[in-house]
Amino acid sequence: MTPDMLKQDIGNGTIKSPRKVLVTGSSRGIGSAIATAFALSGADVAINFSKQGGRSEEQAKKLTAEIMAMGRNAVPVVGDISKKDSVKKLFSEAVEGLGGLDVLILNAARAPFKPIERLLERELRLLVETNYLGNIFCVQEALPYMERTPGHDKHIIFISSLGSRFYNPAYPLGSMKAAMEAVVRDLSETLSKRGIAVNAVSGGMVRTDSFKVLRQFIDGIERVPEALFVDPGEIADVVLFLCSPLSRGIRGQTIVVDRGLSNSLHRNA
Repeated sequence: MTPDMLKQDIGNGTIKSPRKVLVTGSSRGIGSAIATAFALSGADVAINFSKQGGRSEEQAKKLTAEIMAMGRNAVPVVGDISKKDSVKKLFSEAVEGLGGLDVLILNAARAPFKPIERLLERELRLLVETNYLGNIFCVQEALPYMERTPGHDKHIIFISSLGSRFYNPAYPLGSMKAAMEAVVRDLSETLSKRGIAVNAVSGGMVRTDSFKVLRQFIDGIERVPEALFVDPGEIADVVLFLCSPLSRGIRGQTIVVDRGLSNSLHRNA
């Protein structure tokens, strides 16, 4: 479905609520929790996975079925956000399946776990093309659809992490998260006139598949109290809050959800 086709459907009155949401990288982990939370709130959701024939597709279809069982519409959409042509197809299929687009959640991420000075050229390109360029490709592709979907409650939320502001020796993704937090501030200003609110949520330590690898590079992780680990649902709660009228005074901000972990971070001598 093209933006012009969507505009025609709106003019005919064939597109109505509920809210239409696309969550990138939502077949598992935090993205899956966010997609589920939106569905439970009454939204229709597009579940994005990166490639066909793999575990992510299987998980995306399973989540789609779970959301459909709730009585909501859900569509699985394949797309590698690092490739502009793939992003275009992803959004076209998502909007066709949902009938519009109100909310974009930028959750997809991919990066090696190694010090920046040891990154190979292909790893550097992966880092930037997925986690920076890919997110911007998504925003650019989303805007025409979001502007043509009826209603004024439009949101773009970026999922960041504490790596954007705290050192970790094997987490180059943190530099891209920091860059995107700056993009969030910029987009908040440029898109506010178009009725789109932009914010970010920075998650603390969350037990996802990525964390299973990352923990190998974090000294002293075994000493972190269990109470300081964040559940994916807690991040999803804040995302929903930022996409509600209750957050009308929050624009261009990154909200930290880490159960207070960063309040007491210190560096051993």
